[in-house]
This record gives sequence, structure tokens and C-alpha cells, in this order.
Amino acid sequence: MKQRSVEIIGAGLAGLVAANRFAQKGWRVRIHERNAELRMFGAGIWLWESGLKTLETIGAYEAAVARARSIREWQIRDHKGRVLMSRLAHAQDRLLLPPRADLYQALIDQAVAHGVDIVTSSLATGVTPDGSVQFDKGPQAHADLVLVADGAYSRIRESILGTKWMDFGSEAGIRMLIDEEPGDVRDTLIEHWNGPWRLLFNPCTDGKNYIFLSAPVDDERARKLPIDAALWTEKFPQAADLIRRCQVDSRWDRLVNVKCRKWSEGKVAIIGDAAHAMPPNLGQAANTAFINIMALAEMVSPSEDIPLALREWEREQRSISDHVQWFSYLYGYVLGKWPKSLLTLRSDVVSALSKTEWFDESMNRGARHVPMGYSPEAVRIAHKP
Repeated sequence: MKQRSVEIIGAGLAGLVAANRFAQKGWRVRIHERNAELRMFGAGIWLWESGLKTLETIGAYEAAVARARSIREWQIRDHKGRVLMSRLAHAQDRLLLPPRADLYQALIDQAVAHGVDIVTSSLATGVTPDGSVQFDKGPQAHADLVLVADGAYSRIRESILGTKWMDFGSEAGIRMLIDEEPGDVRDTLIEHWNGPWRLLFNPCTDGKNYIFLSAPVDDERARKLPIDAALWTEKFPQAADLIRRCQVDSRWDRLVNVKCRKWSEGKVAIIGDAAHAMPPNLGQAANTAFINIMALAEMVSPSEDIPLALREWEREQRSISDHVQWFSYLYGYVLGKWPKSLLTLRSDVVSALSKTEWFDESMNRGARHVPMGYSPEAVRIAHKP
């Protein structure tokens, strides 16, 4: 079989993972980034077992997690400081938390090593099912496969009428890195709840910790940047020392869900947030994209009928993505919509559910999923000196 080509629209995390994996599989890969340079906002990212196995497979693991904190426990605490959930990690069920920029650079470096052609200032304006890509400048491209990875607000998704719905939800989120100080916890994620407000402390790397704040989107004070320290301290007095360190360099996001009518048409497939954006409630959005991409490369590469392989890929993978997205949505609903007069009941319900096998399996189905194409032996062979 002659070498086949793939054009990837969007050089975010999903696009770069796809570039690496398809290059590994022997494809000629070109990835397009609309901006003049590749850049990543400086916050942290949760990498679960499924995502870590993906990074091991494509050879980006060591560089991506070199400075990451190894997380032992994820706690949820209510407004009275009561621990509602304790989720433990271990060597076979890992959770690492590197700076997002470290992961991004590791993927870029590995893509270069794999011979991926990275084109910046390249704005795609449309695709067609025959594998053609149109750009705002220059000639169109044609490939055996086109991957749309331009994010939740994808401009390209509608070229194949892919969108079913977008739900902007009721939450806004703020992400930032803060300075680490002596006495900070180094191996435990602590998520504080107070009604619909949330403060999530994430040990990240030497010198820096990652903070995520969320609140009702119509709370104007909670949306302000720099943050309204008085408001957040009022909501979370137990975290006043962290709030004091919150810096101007932060990012505000509207938390969004994206559901697609379909993930492919002809030789075009939608991946990452463009296919299944979700709120970061489970920290599994990127990991879910990674396992879908692993399956995509595994199923398409040996197939002589790419449109058929794409349809089979969606049938194979859609259920786990839908599950993770739905459970993330449910998590946000419990956090943001529970009546304020019944917060003690919420604490009781969450505490009881968190101890059940159903809850554990539902929360972690995506995190513990073994990506298609992964095996320890294959990783050793592919990356031995």
C-alpha cells in the first residue's frame, strides 16, 4: 500500500496527538495552525491512566511529565470542610499533573521527531468529504484523510453539518498558576464546594500550583479578572492563603458541551473538543480525545475503505465518549443547580454515592480505559534505544 496522507486542522493537544500517532503508523502528516506560533496557556492538566498510556505509545511521556506532580488523592470537600469524596490513585491507576505547556511542548517536539510538517498562519475555511481542505490563502489541499481538530468552537465542523448541539451551561471557569509556598500540599487535589461556587487546588510542579475557580455565569463579580479576591475569600475562607496568591495572568472560560450528529463524513473526521467538548469536571476531556485518536489510527490505518473505517470507529468509540461527557455534565448539574437550602442533603447524597461501585466505575470509566493499540511490549519495542 502506498504511503497515505492526512491533513490535520488545528495544532492543539488533540491535533498533535493525532499527528504523532498517524506519523508512527507510516502516514505522511501535515498539521495546520491558524496562529502565527504554537502556544499553550500556562495552567495545569490532569493526565489519567488512559492519557498516560497514549503518551507512552507515541513517545512523549517522559518529556510531558518530567516536572509533573504525582497525585495520590482527589478530595471533594463541602462548605463545612467535610470530605465528600476521596478518590485514590496508585501505580496501575495513575494521575499526574504537569503544566499544560510541558505537555504541549513534548507533543510538538515528538511530532518534529516523527517528521510531521507543521504549518503555522494556515487558516482552514472548509472541508469536503472527498478529503479536500480549503484555506483563506493559497491553494487547497487534498489528502486520504482530513482530521478536524479546531476546538469546541470549530469553524470547520459545519462543513459536514457535524454539530447536533452546543450547550454553554451555567458555569464560568477561571484557570491560573499560582506560586507554590512552603506547606502547600504536594500530592492531593482538594476541590472545595460552596453552593454553586468551586475552588480546585491542584499541585502541579516545583514552584507552581494550578487553581481552577468556577461559579454561576451570571455572577459578575466571579467573572472578573483580576479575580475579586474578597468574593472568593468570602466563599472559601479556608483557602484564603491560596486566593492571596492568585495572579493577573489567568484565563476566563465559558464551560461548554458539544454534541455531534456524526463524527465523520467521507474522508473527514472530527476529533477532540470539536467532537465532544465537555466541562472539566472530571478532568478527562483531553484523555478522552487521546483514546479516541488512538482507536482512530488503529482502525483506519489498515483499512482500504477509509469512510467505512471512520463509521466503524465512531460505532466503537462513541459510547465511552458519550458516557464521560454525560457524567461530567451530571457532575456540573449537581454542583451548580442543587437548591441552596438543601446543601447538607447534597453533602449526604454525594458522600453516600461516592462509596458505591457504581459511582467509582462511572467516574473512572474513561480514566481507566486502555487505548486501542497500546501494549507495554509494543511501547518497549517502539522506543528502545
